[in-house]
Formats: sequence, C-alpha cells, structure tokens
Amino acid sequence: MLHGAEHIRRYEETNGQEGHFWLNGVPTLVLTTRGRKSGQERKSALIYQQTEGRYLVVASDGGAAKHPSWYLNLLAHPEVAVQVAANRFQAAARTATPEERAKFWPLMTAVWPHYDNYERKTTREIPLVILEPIAA
Repeated sequence: MLHGAEHIRRYEETNGQEGHFWLNGVPTLVLTTRGRKSGQERKSALIYQQTEGRYLVVASDGGAAKHPSWYLNLLAHPEVAVQVAANRFQAAARTATPEERAKFWPLMTAVWPHYDNYERKTTREIPLVILEPIAA
C-alpha cells in the first residue's frame, strides 16, 4: 500500500494505474493546492466520491484538532488542480454549505466509515469540500 509522497509520485507516474484505488479499493485523487504562505504547489492524495458532476473530499486529517494544510491552502486559493486516475483538470474548491454537507456526508462515510469516528474525536466540524471542474 502506498502512502504520502510515494503514493502521489506513483499515482502521477502511472496516470492512476497505481494509487487510484487505495486501501480496500477506496478511490483516491490527487489534489494540488497553492501554499497560502509560500505560493508553492502542494499535493495531497485524498479519498473522494463523485456526485452530480462534482468531486467530494473531506478535510478530516484523521480527526486532528486543526484543519489540514491543504484545506487552509484552498481557502486562500480556491482554484486547484485535480487528477482522478488519468483525468487531470482545474477545479473551483469550496466548503459545502450545511445543507450540502448533510446531503453528501453519508456518501463519504459509505466509502470511508472512519470519517464518523474522526468527527467524534475532534471538537471542530470537519469540512466537506466540493471540487467543481472548471470548463476549459
């Protein structure tokens, strides 16, 4: 099983042939954000679900007390790059509204039930992020 930088490297090198399906067949994408302080590209491999032409990811960081860096980066710079298997595209990232979160959270916990455990572990509300592809 691939993790971290190695997961991302193999994912990109193989157009998702390696790494798109992770632990127990869970689908992952590679999200590229721009650092809010450095301006440098930052990449994260994240579990996702696709619905209504959009991609959903969760800023859980395993239930840590603080939001993950990639989430803080996209708040500062919401235009992101996304790779889903061999498909690469630009997207507009935003935090789901409370209504959207209530609707889509069960889709994410269906693919990764640990999200509910992570939420119980922390006092912060774990953001659900919607990635909307930008037409070329």
